[in-house]
Amino acid sequence: MMSKEQNDFITRVGEQTPAGKLLRQYWQPVALVDEFAGERPVRAVRLMGQNFVVFRDEQGRYAMLDRDCPHRGADLSFGRLEDGGLRCPFHGWLFDASGTCLQTPAEPAGSKLCQRIKQKAYPVVERSGMLFAFIGEGEPPAFPAFDCFVAPGEYTFAFKGLLECNWLQALEVGIDPAHASFLHRFFEDEDVSESYGRQFRGASADSAMPITKVLREFECPEISIATTDYGMRLMALRELGGEQRHVRVTNVVFPQAFIIPMSAEMTIAQWHVPIDDTSCYWYAIFTSFTKPVNKQQMRDQRLALYELPDYRPRQNKHNDYGFNPYEQRNETYTGMGSDINVHDQWAVESQGAIQDRTREHLGTTDKGIIAFRKQLVEAIEANQRGEKTLMMIDAAQASALSGPPSIDGVSDGLGADEYWRGADAMRREESEWASQRK
Repeated sequence: MMSKEQNDFITRVGEQTPAGKLLRQYWQPVALVDEFAGERPVRAVRLMGQNFVVFRDEQGRYAMLDRDCPHRGADLSFGRLEDGGLRCPFHGWLFDASGTCLQTPAEPAGSKLCQRIKQKAYPVVERSGMLFAFIGEGEPPAFPAFDCFVAPGEYTFAFKGLLECNWLQALEVGIDPAHASFLHRFFEDEDVSESYGRQFRGASADSAMPITKVLREFECPEISIATTDYGMRLMALRELGGEQRHVRVTNVVFPQAFIIPMSAEMTIAQWHVPIDDTSCYWYAIFTSFTKPVNKQQMRDQRLALYELPDYRPRQNKHNDYGFNPYEQRNETYTGMGSDINVHDQWAVESQGAIQDRTREHLGTTDKGIIAFRKQLVEAIEANQRGEKTLMMIDAAQASALSGPPSIDGVSDGLGADEYWRGADAMRREESEWASQRK
């Protein structure tokens, strides 16, 4: 348990809060490239309690500005894309991608007002189908050479989803290897040939045994954690009998992402990005090692479950997450369908808008959560002292980072470390794009 003050210290993300100041020193996902595919590539974005507008101008440049027009505060997300920038419909003031005011057309001829106006703009970069922005002070950190950022575009797919809860409890579900045996338990295994694009529905690598069977029948993993340059590596071991053991390696990338195996051929890098204190988005990059991603199939699978433009899950707290008591009795542990994102959504949203950690009682399997909270507190305090902390890296440091390895498979006679390192090396050797990395 912790005090209310300690809980606020690590969860609140406003401009003047300790955690908010820390998170602003990292690149944050703000939109999917897919969101700018229509006739009007302009989107309102809310990030850590601040309002922005993101747009693609006529030259194809992405930009992010404060959303309130500096004239009289009208909402620039309703602006017109024309004449080299974004024009406010209220009085026609025009701003380019750098926030420079190009025109104040209602002012008298010869007015120099425009030259004195500058809307605040923020760096924006595109990576693997997602737009990242930096709203902190000074120079942003470099992007690490992780698989999700260096894989060719045809080998990645990006998506997102809305969660109505604080960012930290959304992140912590991914630092909890034990929950999958319960929350994501399926009572029947399905044909793995039909499992493309669906987590926990295929077979473990090196084994014909479905992952669903492993999680269902071996519910008490041995969990170990290791501190890394990027954050933390977690390993969950399930003894299957004989010399076989199920090995699952996942990673926490500080400050708010995890990288996990989706299947034998694909990994997921997932960020948890605060909209404000009580809501967040998860943003994910799916990276394939074996063959180009079937983006249309992946997109269609997910759009059947999410409503645009907000990417709100169709099953949510307003319809009890589609809960069906018959299904809970006969098909799934939750009774909430086969989409594990809905399971996670229920788990984290049911904790409340901001989890009251003064009432929690952590167990042995929560060691990853305990270790991450310690990292987070130490980083917040270091940032308050003006010091750099985890993943505030330069280009040289970023180029030295790779992976991180994320494996789900069955070891037969090998030690866990030897197995996952070998499995990762083999996957990269057999991958057309990963084998070309030096």
